[in-house]
Amino acid sequence: MTIYGTALLAACHILGIVLGELLGRALGVKTNVGGVGIAMLLLIAARYHGHTRGWLAAKSEDGVNYWAALYIPVVIAMAMQQNVLKAISGGPMALLAAVLTVAACTLCISVINRREVIGSHDESPNATRS
Repeated sequence: MTIYGTALLAACHILGIVLGELLGRALGVKTNVGGVGIAMLLLIAARYHGHTRGWLAAKSEDGVNYWAALYIPVVIAMAMQQNVLKAISGGPMALLAAVLTVAACTLCISVINRREVIGSHDESPNATRS
């Protein structure tokens, strides 16, 4: 089932890298700016449009969902290639940004999990309505 989403993932990744390179050049930097993030957004958009228009078969959609779930760890692994020690020694701003990012992500995950737990209780057959 996972092989079905690979072509869509590859196309989104290549397009994201190209767009990231173009964005970097437009900003005057000699690096890829947000290519992997752009690829992630393209994969989400492609999956949504494929689902709503009926372009994706059930197996293909399962494969895309599988790769979308694995894409976040891939992004984290790519980010680990950056020189973290140099960023931290560059000033406290990098450390502050990292701590605030982790705190914001933790808060968002907590809110999402609470919504899902509350929503699952509302849909149970034993729930009473007043």
